[in-house]
Amino acid sequence: MSTSQATGTAVNKAEESLLTGAKPLASDQAHQPTAKELRGISDLRRFFYRNTEPVYFISATPFNLLGMDEWVRGFTYINAIDCFDGQHPNVFVPPEIEHEPWTSIEDINNYLLAHPAVAEFIRKRGKGGKAVFLMFDERTESLCKQLGLEVCFPSAALRNQIDDKVETTRIADRAGVQSVPNVLAKVDSYKTLREVTMDLGDDLVIQTAYGDSGHTTFFISNEADFEKYAEEITEAPEVKIMKRIRCRGAALEACVTREGTIVGPLMTELVGFKELTPYRGGWCGNEVFAGAFDAETREQARDAAMAFGNELGALGYRGYFELDFLTDLDAGKVYLGECNPRITGASSMTNLASFAHADAPLFLFHLLEWMGVDAQIDVAELNARWADPDNIDSWSQLVMKYTGDDLRHITHAPPSGLWEINDHGEIQHVRMQTHRRTVQHENRAFFLRISGQGDYLYNGADLGILVSPGRFMTDDFELTERAKTWTRGIQAAYKGTPLTPEHKHESGIEPGEFKLL
Repeated sequence: MSTSQATGTAVNKAEESLLTGAKPLASDQAHQPTAKELRGISDLRRFFYRNTEPVYFISATPFNLLGMDEWVRGFTYINAIDCFDGQHPNVFVPPEIEHEPWTSIEDINNYLLAHPAVAEFIRKRGKGGKAVFLMFDERTESLCKQLGLEVCFPSAALRNQIDDKVETTRIADRAGVQSVPNVLAKVDSYKTLREVTMDLGDDLVIQTAYGDSGHTTFFISNEADFEKYAEEITEAPEVKIMKRIRCRGAALEACVTREGTIVGPLMTELVGFKELTPYRGGWCGNEVFAGAFDAETREQARDAAMAFGNELGALGYRGYFELDFLTDLDAGKVYLGECNPRITGASSMTNLASFAHADAPLFLFHLLEWMGVDAQIDVAELNARWADPDNIDSWSQLVMKYTGDDLRHITHAPPSGLWEINDHGEIQHVRMQTHRRTVQHENRAFFLRISGQGDYLYNGADLGILVSPGRFMTDDFELTERAKTWTRGIQAAYKGTPLTPEHKHESGIEPGEFKLL
């Protein structure tokens, strides 16, 4: 994919404070927090409000932890894509320099960490600092060490082990957490597939160990289905083969701490809507609201998350993780789908909900594990409070991809900020804004633009994320008319020049290679 124009902001407000002589954050000793033990939520909030050590979220965009700079003093986003056109005070986007084509989020992060402007930006802020990522690898760890940054996550090797969907199933088995009836096996042919799944029925779902579920989940009912994906399936050392069930997806984020596993609310997932994504089974949003699940389902998911978190802790893992659940609509059971050992696309929902504002965002408990202070947090009390439906407000997000089959060079893109649906049912931009909490009514929404002017529209390109109060799905799990209005409006706001297939080859676009969010 291309971000040729979107990454061209060399100096924005985060950099201006350094160039105009402002003191580096790390040199401000007047508000250095004491080393005494933190007792409870009030102490934790004060600790981060007075923090003096730089914390960097390094990623393609600021999406996953948007708003965290309002909770953590010294929190800065270092990004490859300028979603705010240089207007966000705590986002730094270096000027684009020559680089190999990006094939993963890890490539983007390593490009940023090796960028001379990023190194200079970090140097000017003072010695030391913490680094957090959506994804990273061993090279990322090495680059951080060279820059004097501590990676505030378990090692890339451990995360890679847990991220394996086959290994996740084994961890769940040890934790006593049920998965959809499945077989883990090497499949070299359709005949082998049928031999190892005799008890799972004719309709199967196959997942390879790694990758976005929209790209690496295959629905197989017959040999013709198998042949479509035979290369991906047979190349894998081992795959997870599940009985196909009638289900609804849900997501839940949690955090393994020294005091126990803290669990966020269970969210519905928007999956596979053709208006939002070209990928069958592809994630395209979330809803969080009090009545999303009955009490029994919420309790099953919460208990599973705690048990899974305890097993992760036994492996030496600490910090943030997310679990995808599948609720069997016929049997009423809640099954584990997969684990993402990191912050995710649902993190903005978890960390900006009302219960997080009443106490503290879940991410702060993750970050606390790396801050070198002792803390006493009553995890049981916190989990009970966060499970109370009265503490959950209603928000939804749409993750929009381009669903057309044509190729266009973007000449105009809708800006990030506050948008509204007017009395004529049309969407219009109200003003630039950096935070979704300024959206107070359901006819308004916060839009974070991903693809901008100079980029390309192609099948699967990330357009942006739209967040609004209320629901974007009906009780029958269909898109609401409001959601469709927003989707049509944002897509129509993109203007572009048609390109030929030859331009696609020249631009180096590889649709669907990886997701940014």
